[in-house]
Amino acid sequence: MGKTYDQLDDKLTAFIEAQKLFFVATAPLSAEGHVNLSPKGYDAFKVLDPLTVAYLDTGGSGIETQAHTDENGRITIMFCAFEGAPVILRLYGTGKATQWDEPGFADLLAKFPDFDKARAIFTIKLTRIQDSCGWGVPFYDFKGERDQLKRYADNPNVTADQWAEKYRTKNATSIDGLSGIRSH
Repeated sequence: MGKTYDQLDDKLTAFIEAQKLFFVATAPLSAEGHVNLSPKGYDAFKVLDPLTVAYLDTGGSGIETQAHTDENGRITIMFCAFEGAPVILRLYGTGKATQWDEPGFADLLAKFPDFDKARAIFTIKLTRIQDSCGWGVPFYDFKGERDQLKRYADNPNVTADQWAEKYRTKNATSIDGLSGIRSH
């Protein structure tokens, strides 16, 4: 049986920090819209305080998470233990994306010292923290991070303006037609 928590404590924070992979789930308000579930890696997740977390979004092929959180704020993060005790931890909350070109982004980026740039950083105010057994989750051995996405984001042959223009054009809308990258 799962347990709910009032806030993240040292034990839950240590569990989060030990994970190499987490999942982000969002959905639009429309019943016809697509639920989005994205796997995330790297050291791109931080506990900011017992009721606030953040993760760095290096970018990718879609803009669903940002479009959904801009529309309604709902977001769920899930961690699964692939080694050790069988635990699943879900963090439910209200998310806000801060894009690379918005006030406050540089301060948030400083919390992720392994990254020079990112498309956005999501800050999530937690409204529910719940664990459950992970008996059905198999054991996996971590062999290392894939470096393609980080190399792509840090490409020295792409100027800052080219990088920004790519995201403004390719991530302008979600697959459901919601606004994606915000123009300023």
